[in-house]
Amino acid sequence: MRVLSGIQPTGPFHWGNYFGAIRQYIQLQDEADQAFYFLANLHALTTIRQREQLWEQTLEAATELVALGLDPDRATLFVQSDVPEVSELCWLLMTGTPMGLLERCHAYKEKKARGLPADAGLFTYPVLMAADILAYDSDTVPVGEDQVQHIEVCRDLAASFNHQFGEVFVLPKAKVLDTSARVPGTDGEKMSKSYGNTLAVFEEPGPLKKQVMRIVTDSRPMEEPKEPEGDHLYQLFSLFADQAQQEELAATYRRGGFGYGEVKKRLAALAADFFAEARQRRDELKAKPATIREILGDGAAAARRKAAEVLRRAQEACGVKPPKGPR
Repeated sequence: MRVLSGIQPTGPFHWGNYFGAIRQYIQLQDEADQAFYFLANLHALTTIRQREQLWEQTLEAATELVALGLDPDRATLFVQSDVPEVSELCWLLMTGTPMGLLERCHAYKEKKARGLPADAGLFTYPVLMAADILAYDSDTVPVGEDQVQHIEVCRDLAASFNHQFGEVFVLPKAKVLDTSARVPGTDGEKMSKSYGNTLAVFEEPGPLKKQVMRIVTDSRPMEEPKEPEGDHLYQLFSLFADQAQQEELAATYRRGGFGYGEVKKRLAALAADFFAEARQRRDELKAKPATIREILGDGAAAARRKAAEVLRRAQEACGVKPPKGPR
């Protein structure tokens, strides 16, 4: 199994990023024969237009991934733009991509429906994503449910290219990430930077506690019994608590006679303890920035070797390059 996934460097990782994706990336690096993970800075250009911000957040994201357990000895970590072969491959795919296929992609449709400006980068985003995947002969792509359509687009483009020019690309399959542990934000909606309702993975315990204490809850009296299922504070608590702790709190909810402030304090303490080792590791890495640059450099070199092999295969197949060896 060869795994490939990318994550945009759009700011500090929050609990939703970790439990929804990063935790599973870390698990997959032990299960895969080879795992490629990249910081999708080219994709991020569709939303980030300040150069200093983009570069700083790219290094920050790499540092946080390593601190959380992504091991460069078991997985290849690199920056998307450090592999120019992907951009070349994107163009080869673009020449055979139907406009109608891209017009049906949800990210573009949603922006248009909301009356927001949609540039060519957003419109062709799925083609670059396809190139990201195909460049490494990836057969497994861990994604959230909202990204499955892009894997289907990738398969369509690869299959069309293969039909036209021969068997060049491996057709990948989506591995839908386990989202059974829904991660609500401080307002009860899905945790998302765009909603401004996140809780950062690397927040220090003091500020984190203050943010947790501001989580929105209902106004039912303390003595009233409450059902834990569907309660977003209980859902957040369950991310960090063991089975016994979850059952104990569920019983407390159903019994009533407690205050949400009590639960928030327990949640803040559990979360701070859960990420304590990662915070320490991140601080150590930030004190040695050359370490992260070296990891990304080594990762880019390894990624380029594989991407160059796939690109050359595609170039020869479509006639952009002559075939190697005697004709």
